[in-house]
Amino acid sequence: MTVSRDEAFARIRLLRSPNIGPVSYAQLLRRFGEAASALEALPDLAARGGKPYRAAAEGRIEDEIRAVKQAGARYLFHDSPEYPPLLARVDGSPPILTIHGDPATALRPAIAIVGARNASAAAVKLSRDFAAALAESGFAIVSGLARGIDGAAHRGALSAGRTGGGTIGVIASGIDITYPPEHADLQEEIAQSGLLIAEQPPGTEPLARHFPSRNRIIAGLAAGTLVVEAAPRSGSLITARLAGEAGREVMAIPGSPLDARSHGCNQLIRDGAVLVQSPEDVAELLSAFDGTPRSAFREEVPAFESGDEDSCGEPADIAGLLTTAPVSVDELIRQSGESASAVQLALLELEIGGRLVRHAAGRVSLSS
Repeated sequence: MTVSRDEAFARIRLLRSPNIGPVSYAQLLRRFGEAASALEALPDLAARGGKPYRAAAEGRIEDEIRAVKQAGARYLFHDSPEYPPLLARVDGSPPILTIHGDPATALRPAIAIVGARNASAAAVKLSRDFAAALAESGFAIVSGLARGIDGAAHRGALSAGRTGGGTIGVIASGIDITYPPEHADLQEEIAQSGLLIAEQPPGTEPLARHFPSRNRIIAGLAAGTLVVEAAPRSGSLITARLAGEAGREVMAIPGSPLDARSHGCNQLIRDGAVLVQSPEDVAELLSAFDGTPRSAFREEVPAFESGDEDSCGEPADIAGLLTTAPVSVDELIRQSGESASAVQLALLELEIGGRLVRHAAGRVSLSS
């Protein structure tokens, strides 16, 4: 699908406007058909949600577009044929990405390799060797450009050369920011030989709150996620959980119980991740992947029917059902007795008005 210049500008402006996230963005496009119409409707929707509203300034969007071009990058919209198909299936997938490199890399079979930043020397070698072997087999290696396991995975994939599957670096900053600084050369090499992806606008520093969003992209791009070494409660385990929630394969390399950096992987295996010991194990799992993972490490995400997005319909009266404790949208539909579209319209108005927070696994709550 070809997007006109005006519609592309309106889409970027819509997503950068206050209180608009991937879910509300998608709902607004379904309801109004195009971003320009959605932007016109925002003040009224916000007023019904309880607050005045002003969309992102046009000058700010012009500056952003200029910065993307200066970085040698471009935008990738959710309905582009180049948009990664597996990522598109993830709930709340980014509607607009900025990319630098060859988008065909993200259309190949992909495996995410993640793990500890302060990884052991043995784990770094494992990551590099697994990535090189899997890239030589045609898999694109996805990781987050962090120190330790991530950097080793990217370098291993690059060592396979242009005949390999390549590598995809997903960063938590803007496309024009290098993080960590010592990976400047690696980030540039990925942009030239593979694909660099960012969700945040250019100029955005890699703040802590951006990393969970980056992790969902890493998990969403790949048919499976391999955790090489990770401590409990690490970001790598978040990526594994997100992969499981998306119905992807979750794999882990076991480690010594005497090393705290192995406890996360060992716990993953206890919780249902597939134990792997060689690149061949990973390739066998993913080559036969048909959308039904062998790993049992996943949470069931509530599902609901969105129904018709009728712009003339009335929102459901659900304010009394919401608190600051997250609850699934499915449960709100069940308890309110209203249609899915009426509940979604009510949630949309509350979110644009700044009164609603969306959480993982299709849950929502009132803002604190």
